[in-house]
Amino acid sequence: MSYKNVQIPDVGEKITIQNGKVNVPDFPILPFIEGDGIGPDIWRASQYVFDAAIRRAYGEKRKACWMEVYAGEKAYKNFGSWLPEETIQAFREFLVGIKGPLTTPIGGGMRSLNVALRKDLDLYVCLRPVRWFPDLPSPVKHPENVDMVIFRENTEDLYSGIEFEEGCPETKTFKQLLREYFPDEFAKVRFPETAGFGIKPISREGTERLVRAAIRWALANHRRNVTLVHKGNIMKYTEGAFRRWGYELAEREFGDRVYTWAQYDRTKSAKGEAAANAERDQALASGRMLVRDIIADIIFQDTLIRPKDYDVIATMNLNGDYLSDALAAQIGGVGIAPGGNINYETGVAVFEATHGTAPKYTNKNIVNPSSVLLSGEMMFRYMGWNEAADLIVQGIERSVIAKTVTNDFYRLMENAKLLSTSEFGQEIVRNMEPAAA
Repeated sequence: MSYKNVQIPDVGEKITIQNGKVNVPDFPILPFIEGDGIGPDIWRASQYVFDAAIRRAYGEKRKACWMEVYAGEKAYKNFGSWLPEETIQAFREFLVGIKGPLTTPIGGGMRSLNVALRKDLDLYVCLRPVRWFPDLPSPVKHPENVDMVIFRENTEDLYSGIEFEEGCPETKTFKQLLREYFPDEFAKVRFPETAGFGIKPISREGTERLVRAAIRWALANHRRNVTLVHKGNIMKYTEGAFRRWGYELAEREFGDRVYTWAQYDRTKSAKGEAAANAERDQALASGRMLVRDIIADIIFQDTLIRPKDYDVIATMNLNGDYLSDALAAQIGGVGIAPGGNINYETGVAVFEATHGTAPKYTNKNIVNPSSVLLSGEMMFRYMGWNEAADLIVQGIERSVIAKTVTNDFYRLMENAKLLSTSEFGQEIVRNMEPAAA
């Protein structure tokens, strides 16, 4: 495809996918959106760190060929569109990229730009790893026990955006249909005359591809368990179905590598608890990974009091939205929480800062770039550039331990040294050097 407003680098090649495997050349073209508000500040610092990590890891053998694409305020100002079709096509064609935070204009029914990118590219996994860096301020006693990866479904549930506003003609029609064809369900609406309505679709296909991705990732990364989080005790045909379909997928496609709580329950019903316990213990001792489930409200308690019990979490959109931010709060906040949006079938992946645009800090060079930095670390791992990813983690970790940090952490640490955004990036690169013997 030819691009009118995107400058493709003279040097570089496209990332491709074949038979489900992403093939990354040594000089890949990587689209990026710098973002709105604080976006330019954190992108400049992050790109500096990314390029340094690649040089330290591979010398001149590899290089990221950055290609700017546009969304948000910069796109609207220059091209009259908040999300140009060229941007969507660029991510679709070049497969792997990264973005800063984007604003969404208020009013006019304009949908979230982040949601638009995810849905238009069918990025069905929102991947949110949560881990603590030593010495980071935390509200919990043992943040070192928090090491989880959330697979949040990214296209269904409330992200479908199907709502009917109270008082609108469409809502009146919807209520008439509900009353006429499903009178028992309509009777459950407590105040039908003043109610708004939302629809929550959960599909077998959407569930299966999410759970499949979570189990594959967990097995490849030698994790102990995958937990399906749901509210199926109340929403039996949506979230309850997510649980059932997830177990069915796990047993059908990974039966020789996992053991599920559904298997345990069947054995217990048929042969008794002792037999079920013996079967479970034998399966786990043989190296099978456990796939289990938990009610959504209970996991908020468990991840506070028993975080060691959880490795990989697979859940629907709204549950994952709540849970990922709650877990981020335990390890330093969303300012240091990375994220990725991935379609493992097409290979398209857009990694992103998980925080907002913070417009009051625009161009002040004071905010923490770690969310974009760690999203880049995720991107490099997705590309198979693990050495560069390791250096980014090393640089951040050593900078935090040395208490050379940006203002968000400086306020919470004693005897810390305050750095600007750009200075923090430089400090991270200095700390990529091998540790003294």
